[in-house]
Formats: sequence, structure tokens, C-alpha cells
Amino acid sequence: MIFVDAFVYKLPKQQWLSKNVLSNIANNYDIVMRLDDLEALRRYRERMNERILSAKNLGIKRFFALDTQAYEKGALDVKTKELLGLVASTVLRCNDCITYHVIRCVQEGVSDEEFFEALNVALVVGGSITIPHLRRAVEILDQCRQKQQRGQPVKL
Repeated sequence: MIFVDAFVYKLPKQQWLSKNVLSNIANNYDIVMRLDDLEALRRYRERMNERILSAKNLGIKRFFALDTQAYEKGALDVKTKELLGLVASTVLRCNDCITYHVIRCVQEGVSDEEFFEALNVALVVGGSITIPHLRRAVEILDQCRQKQQRGQPVKL
């Protein structure tokens, strides 16, 4: 196994870590994320968002505000918007975004049935290339559910 950022990657035996392996590792190997890594990801996201916003770039600040406002209650409720975010993130194959939206879906009370129906839409739209990202989404969901069963909050 190798640690890259906050994630653990399982490697086949005798695999050397060439540049090609490192650049393609997330797409070619199973990703395992421990419960503690969700907290590490939360801290990383918070720290880096603060760093980015501290640059005081007006365009970036406006985009961050627009992103936040897009997921607020409107004609669609927040839960539906988070499911849409999960579908879009899965189709776009953005693992950080998938993790974020899975956590938000759990926080908004999305049922497993709703979750898997949304992932089905992502699969139909995105095709088989999204299957590794469905695996990631389900792994994160399972970890969030474990935290809930232990009475622990699921936080971003």
C-alpha cells in the first residue's frame, strides 16, 4: 500500500512506483479510505479553502459564493440539489467532489435507495468509465453510515 494525500492505495505485489503508476494510480487501483481519512479530508479542505480565499481574488471569491448559493434551498430542496451534485461529480469523475457530495447527502438524510437511484443516473449518463467512482461513492457512504451507527457526526 502507498499513502498519497489522505488516501491509501492498494498496489499489486512487486509493483514499482514509476511516474506512470503514480499518475494513473487513482484510476487503476482500488482506493481504500479509512474513517479517519474523512476527518483528514475535512481538515485539508477547510485549510486549503481558507488559503485560496485569503488571496482575495474577486473572481475566486465570487465563484465560491456562487457554488455555496447553488446548493441552498430554492425551487429544489437541498437534498435534491446534493443528489444532483453527486450525479454531476460522478459523471465528471471528480473524487474529491464525490466525497463531498456523499457526505452532504448523508447530512441531508438521503436514503440508500435515493442514493443508489442517483448513482444509476450517473452510470447511465457517464457510462462504464464511472464504475470506479461509483465504488468510491459507495465506500464513502458505507463509512458515513458506520459513523452514524456509532453515534458520531458526519462532518465536512
